[in-house]
Amino acid sequence: MRIPRSRGAVSGLLLIVLGAWSALVTFIGPSFDLAIGTDQTWDWSWGRFWLFVLPGAVAIAGGVMLLTSANRATAGLGAWMGIAAGAWLVAGPAVSRLWTDGASAAGDPLGGTDRQVVETLAMQLVPGLLIATLSAFALGRLAVRSVRDVELAREADAEGRRERARATGVADADEERFHREPEAEPERERAATGGPPPASTAGASSSTAPTAATPAREAPPPSSSRRRGGLLGRMRR
Repeated sequence: MRIPRSRGAVSGLLLIVLGAWSALVTFIGPSFDLAIGTDQTWDWSWGRFWLFVLPGAVAIAGGVMLLTSANRATAGLGAWMGIAAGAWLVAGPAVSRLWTDGASAAGDPLGGTDRQVVETLAMQLVPGLLIATLSAFALGRLAVRSVRDVELAREADAEGRRERARATGVADADEERFHREPEAEPERERAATGGPPPASTAGASSSTAPTAATPAREAPPPSSSRRRGGLLGRMRR
């Protein structure tokens, strides 16, 4: 079903920004004293790809789908992609310890305790939670069927019927009924208000229906044999 493009525009834009931050912070973070694994900028590793670049790219793709799509299914897929990306940003470092013998695939935060807390929050936990929350909020809005959604669906259905009618040259039955209905409106109004029928109808009914002023049929005259019988009787007398 079609939905307004503004339904997921704000959430999609925020997902794009947060996804870009998650994908790039591991490469530009050392310039802001945010470093995990190494303090070298633009240092590539597969751990950074799996834990930062991949979920950031998925969040960006989901945000683009939410921002540009006017289809409920496509926008919903973008929201689910954002939820998955945010969840992986939060849980990815812990899960990666299963295939790296207990150490995070991207490495551990550098610096003192306070700096490590800030790095973990700013580079992984906070972006992941925000991405997942915004995506879930957008998915909830997409699940609601508003009056505007129904209107858009009707407009799309009517447009599709008109396109089929132009392509086939056959008018749709609903379209023909729509055009015939205004002609029947005066009849309905007269029936509701009790007004007189139109002249043509009145003339037709007066010509076919019997009237009270029509005289009754006269009785037939007595037969001639009865008159003769009466005359012969008088002559016999």
